[in-house]
Amino acid sequence: MTAQEGAVNKKTEKSVKKQAPAKKPAVAPKKAAAAVKGVAPAKTVAPSAPRGESRTALVRRARRINRELAEVFPYAHPELDFENPFQLVVATVLSAQTTDLRVNQTTPGLFAKYPTPEDLAAADPEEVEEILRPTGFFRAKTKSVIGLSKALAEDFGGEVPGRLEDLVKLPGVGRKTAFVVLGNAFGRPGITVDTHFQRLVRRWQWTAETDPDKIEAAIGALFPKSDWTDLSHHVIWHGRRICHARKPACGACPIAPLCPAYGEGETDPEKAKKLLKYEKGGFPGQRLNPPQAYLDAGGKPAPPLGAAG
Repeated sequence: MTAQEGAVNKKTEKSVKKQAPAKKPAVAPKKAAAAVKGVAPAKTVAPSAPRGESRTALVRRARRINRELAEVFPYAHPELDFENPFQLVVATVLSAQTTDLRVNQTTPGLFAKYPTPEDLAAADPEEVEEILRPTGFFRAKTKSVIGLSKALAEDFGGEVPGRLEDLVKLPGVGRKTAFVVLGNAFGRPGITVDTHFQRLVRRWQWTAETDPDKIEAAIGALFPKSDWTDLSHHVIWHGRRICHARKPACGACPIAPLCPAYGEGETDPEKAKKLLKYEKGGFPGQRLNPPQAYLDAGGKPAPPLGAAG
């Protein structure tokens, strides 16, 4: 070996020693529910994306995720305050492009002044607009709620119909709103495909569809019809509290071992805990008057409109 060759070899060896160690693969906790409670869980290698997953395997994984979420959110419920089907359909229409919390802070004033479809149908639009202003898009929403109230009063005897084909005829009411009403006011199963639901079922690779109607059909085929309403609550609650759009709290996720997207968000349990929202993070929920089961589980009611904090 020449002196020049030796110098080259030494330079190469020195360069190799300075190289950073290989990056460790993302890992998912075996039972990440512990992370939600503040206990650092044991870890294992996260499953890879289920490419080529069989139909049977997909159904089993999807249903297991729903069972796990049912344990984490046994008190999951619609997060809009309502006392009857009319209040629910109006509140759901108002929830477009705003939070359920904002709707819940606004509807008490609306229903106090216009308690029935007949009352709201005969309302002065400008007065309704002023009440609905905090929800955004208040002119369009005023037109919708007055229009659906007139339809209820004129075509359905002032009663909210309990059939999908009738509900979707009401101004401002689409399939998503109709299924919220059917599932939560009439006890008839339905899948609510809102933005959280769409995001999570694609993130979990339950479906690659992007059209809400096609997503509804694809997910409905994975579960018995009796599960549809509760499934919607579980998925939406998980999306609001843990599996956020931009920064999912992967390290505090109870279904991390089942999620092909594990690692897209914060995986450190302590850092992930800080990303949790609503009661999981110790903050009030969205309803001013939540169900007793939610309160018994430690949930906090939301503040009324104009309250400090």
